[in-house]
Amino acid sequence: MIDFSIIWFAIIVFGTLMYIVMDGFDLGIGLLLPFNKDPIERDMMVNTVAPVWDGNETWLVLGGAALYGAFPLAYSVLLDALSIPLTAMLIGLIFRGVAFEFRFKATVEHRPFWDKSFIAGSLLATFSQGVAVGAILNGFPVVGREYAGSAMSWLAPFPLFCGVGLVIAYALLGCTWLIMKTEHDLHRKMSALATPLTLTLLLVVGIISIWTPLTHADIAQRWFSRPNLFWFLPVPVLVVLCSWGIVRAIKRQAHYSPFILTLALIFLGFSGLGISIWPNIIPPSITIWQAASPASSQAFMLVGGLLIIPVILGYTFWSYYVFRGKIKADEGYH
Repeated sequence: MIDFSIIWFAIIVFGTLMYIVMDGFDLGIGLLLPFNKDPIERDMMVNTVAPVWDGNETWLVLGGAALYGAFPLAYSVLLDALSIPLTAMLIGLIFRGVAFEFRFKATVEHRPFWDKSFIAGSLLATFSQGVAVGAILNGFPVVGREYAGSAMSWLAPFPLFCGVGLVIAYALLGCTWLIMKTEHDLHRKMSALATPLTLTLLLVVGIISIWTPLTHADIAQRWFSRPNLFWFLPVPVLVVLCSWGIVRAIKRQAHYSPFILTLALIFLGFSGLGISIWPNIIPPSITIWQAASPASSQAFMLVGGLLIIPVILGYTFWSYYVFRGKIKADEGYH
């Protein structure tokens, strides 16, 4: 018998990871704008994602729609528990999108305002996403089929720290993307930023990796009991190796490997999150099967999903292929 819950969970995980990777470096560019005051180089930074940025958020829509249809209990609980950070995230994404378009059409006098708006929207969206992830790791009380906690339960030290951590992660992703897509002065500036960002992110990952098992006995049991300890040990080891690889690649003035290694680092962090909460979709106790919609509904949705996902993948590949290569200072966005 086909387990549609596992299939849909895999689709949601895949869509979420695609969003984190693609919109991550997009948001990361907004986070890096304050570190570069040169207006021409700022235009170059934004131009690296101008042709693809709006398509990146398709994966966020896919993940939300899949969660609503395949796991309605999880959808309702998460929206109740995280209504404030999710609303803040959407406001940040909308404001950033408006600023993105308007900054190219604004006069020279007004462009700094839209740059600040782009920065603020990117920061708000990224921080809110990190807070949501931290709150999910902390878990939600559920009574019956309803969220039984406070609308402000996310306002705690651990979720807020995760928000800061994701800001650093997206900034590194944006930085290594720019290293890959630019050259000359802008390439050198981003290379200078990449090493401190990598070391800071490694420190943040270390703190979260210690903080989480100390405050959640079930997660500590998951990671440190045998034989799990031996199965999961490669994850932190690979995190250290990828961080070391990024620093080494920056020192030898590499263009592509820093971004590829940062993608691996993001994937490892996402894998660690999955290991910590599986098979729960609402930690600490609601599994994917308990939160699932009827199998007939999941099967019906799967037909549509198998049709639309290849289209999204094809469009994504095509858009990145067409706009591959280095960005030039005289290339404008229209």
